[in-house]
Formats: sequence, C-alpha cells, structure tokens
Amino acid sequence: MRIQLKVVPGASRNEISGWLGDSLKLRVRSPAEAGKANAAVIRLLSTLLAVPRTSLRIVSGTSSSRKILEIDGLDEAEFHERLQAVDH
Repeated sequence: MRIQLKVVPGASRNEISGWLGDSLKLRVRSPAEAGKANAAVIRLLSTLLAVPRTSLRIVSGTSSSRKILEIDGLDEAEFHERLQAVDH
C-alpha cells in the first residue's frame, strides 16, 4: 500500500501529528539533511506499525516535505487499525 506523508523535520520529538487532508503528518527530530529525516521517518513508522524497516520505502519526495511511502505486508485496513492502536 502507499500513503502520503507530510514530514516536519527538526521537531522537538518524533511523533505522528495526525491527518492533514489525506496526508499523515509526522514530526521527526532529525534535520532535513543527507537523508536523516527520511531515515527517522522509516524508524518511527517501523516501530509504530510493528513492521520491519525493510518493508517501508519512500518512493517519491525524498527531498521534499511531502512524500509517498510504500508499505509492504500491510493492507489499508491493517494500517489504519495499527495507527488507531498507537493513538490509544
């Protein structure tokens, strides 16, 4: 499955901020330099969704705050179910 992301680098902590339209908004502590923020996004979502890091790939927007993330091994229903579990 693919999901649109809005990433805010240089934040005070790593977290999901919620939905911004149809994009999932994430805040990561890492700066937007040399792929550090992208790596932080992969680490954060891997942990929160309980999937291996190798199952997550940024397929578009590697140098932009708007990204498209591809997730192997999860369908859309499972993705939303795991996100809801994180919120509670």
